[in-house]
This record gives sequence, C-alpha cells and structure tokens, in this order.
Amino acid sequence: MNEALMEQFEMEEDTQRGKFLTFNLASESYGIEIKYVTEIIGIQPITVVPDLPEYIRGIINLRGKIIPVMDVRLRFKKKPIDYNDRTCVIVIDIKDISIGLIVDSVSEVLSIPDTDIVLPPEMSKGGNQFIKGIGKVGQDVKLILDCNKLLNEEEVDLSLI
Repeated sequence: MNEALMEQFEMEEDTQRGKFLTFNLASESYGIEIKYVTEIIGIQPITVVPDLPEYIRGIINLRGKIIPVMDVRLRFKKKPIDYNDRTCVIVIDIKDISIGLIVDSVSEVLSIPDTDIVLPPEMSKGGNQFIKGIGKVGQDVKLILDCNKLLNEEEVDLSLI
C-alpha cells in the first residue's frame, strides 16, 4: 500500500474510533463499534433456510447480495416480538462475512471515549460473552457488543453464512 493511501486509511480509522451505533432491545441499550456497520435498513422479507440455529432467521436479498439475518433478541435468549415499523436490520461486516442484525430500533451514533468504557463484571456461565464493555453516557449505560463473538467458529466454519 502506498504511503498516501495508508495515511488516508489511518485517518478514517481515527475518525471512527470511539464512535458507536446505538440500538435498543426492549428497555436495554446496546452499542456496536461504527467500524463494523455498513448500513441500516428496514425489515425486509426473510427467506427461511432449514437447519439453521433459531436466532438465524434466514436470508435476505440486499441489492443482489444474499445476507443472513440474525435476530439479536433470540441470540441473547430474549422473548421474541413481532417486527414493526421501528424494527431495523443493521448490516455489519465481521470475519469477512456480511450479516444483518435484527434489532427493535436504532437510536443514534454516539462518541464514547475509552475513559468512559469499563469492562463488564465477571459473571459465571458466560453471562456476558457478547459484551465487550460498558459505556457510560451521562446517567445511562450502553452495553457494547463484541461483534466477533456474535458468530461462533462453528457457524463460520460451516459457511452457513
């Protein structure tokens, strides 16, 4: 990579550092590092694919690209709800895979400095396996997801996605 291109890449990385797309599941507020997010779309018709985990709802056709969609509620073992006009799909790229995350609603992009992010408390039985940190925003907290842990190695290896 030439030097000018490398500098531009580093500048883009710096502008994304500390920025999180926040979304809601019921009364809980989550954040995803903006560097993973490619776009946000409304709920689309989903084609069910047999023999996938329950939380992988199926696939969607996004401008000719087939993308699996994961219901984050089901991934977190929460009660499913009917999708509505606030339901969104956050398309992210992780591990060289595009996947759509179905969430109740998208809130905003927030800047949360590293100094306002703490590690989640230690819990038994992997209670916080998807949580990378807890961001303090005023009197609120945002649970910051570890996008790399949303898919387990088995799912990536099976090329289910």
